[in-house]
Formats: sequence, structure tokens, C-alpha cells
Amino acid sequence: MANAVLIVDENALIRQALCELFKREADFEVCGEAENGQEAIEKAQQLHPDLIVMDLSMPVMNGIEAAHALKGLMPMVPIIIFSEYSDVFSAEEARSVGVSSLVSKSEHASVVVGKARSLLYDVAA
Repeated sequence: MANAVLIVDENALIRQALCELFKREADFEVCGEAENGQEAIEKAQQLHPDLIVMDLSMPVMNGIEAAHALKGLMPMVPIIIFSEYSDVFSAEEARSVGVSSLVSKSEHASVVVGKARSLLYDVAA
């Protein structure tokens, strides 16, 4: 069974690109999309994703606030912050609010899929 991924980014083109990236992988399916942190929380509660890939800088509620809220609601669901601002805070700070991994948008998109697999399969092990 494929792992359900929730994609969260204010930029529709980035959401579309991430959706296409995960749809090409046999072990993933995109269960939904959101354009801000508040919408991410609502969709996550409805869709129960196995993984959340989220931007840091978004309107209404940013990725840090959303990650903190989501970890309270779904402590076992890994959250990857995929952002051009991933160097703004340390990995330690990210983990303290519930972020499982940081990936810069300057890295190749395949890095996100690799991180997703390592987080999901480490959890399953």
C-alpha cells in the first residue's frame, strides 16, 4: 500500500511539481494539498496522511507554527520542511517543534523523496 503524502506550499507551481514527483513513485500517493499552515492542519485531520511535506514561509500560519500544531495532533506523522529558507533555523530548533527533516528547495527534488523514504521506513522498522 502506498504512503499518503500531504503537500503544503503557498506556491501552486511548487505544489504541482511536488505532487508530480511523488505520483511518479510507486510507494507514494498524494492524498491532498494545502496552501497554508491552517489549511494543512484541517486537511491532515481529514485525510490522515503518512507524511507531510511543507514550506516554511506561508500566509495565515507558517510552517513552524503548523508543524508544532500537527505534532500535537499527529505525533507519529513525519514532517519535512521543504523551503528555500531552511537555513533560517537549525535542525535542533526544527526538531523541537516537531519537524522531522529539513530540505532546501535549492537541492534536487529527489532529495525530498529520499528523506521521505528514510523517515517512513525508519518509523516502520
